[in-house]
Amino acid sequence: MTTLPDRPNSALLVIDVQNGVVAGSHNRDDVIKNINVLVDRARAQDVPVVWVQHSSEYLQRDSEGWQYVPELVRRDSEPLVHKTHGDSFEDTDLEERLAERGVGRLVVTGAQTDVCVRSTLHGAFVRGYDVTLVGDAHTTGDLSEHGAPTPDLVIAHTNLYWQWQSAPGRQAGTVDTSEVTFTAG
Repeated sequence: MTTLPDRPNSALLVIDVQNGVVAGSHNRDDVIKNINVLVDRARAQDVPVVWVQHSSEYLQRDSEGWQYVPELVRRDSEPLVHKTHGDSFEDTDLEERLAERGVGRLVVTGAQTDVCVRSTLHGAFVRGYDVTLVGDAHTTGDLSEHGAPTPDLVIAHTNLYWQWQSAPGRQAGTVDTSEVTFTAG
């Protein structure tokens, strides 16, 4: 139901599952296993898998922390989008990569729930995409010492509020890995 004309396809978006981002993150190994299940399913159905990789002064490009976790392997044919802001669309070529593939619906996974995942969810939705968050395929670190809720509560809250997002001509929702489909509906 996307508002983007002639964009009937879906894509799996894998955001920032990098060594330095997910080290010590909540439920890290299970989240990565779920992302791998989705990557395999997307590939089997010829659904584009789009990888997003963050860099900053704390996450230097080409450093060990900047690398994707070894459990996830990107194919050379799959787009890699480099970013320096939370929203994967900001100052990147993500929109062009999706337009080339006729994508109007995103299935979102990755890290950090409370930063780049949330920013990208909202960024996609306001740009006209249908956006599904995979509730058991995103994670975040513990920032409770800075006043944030614990990671399990951050993830639960994000899953809860994203299932109720609405806007004219667009759909949002939260599903678990086992419920993901790459068809609109």
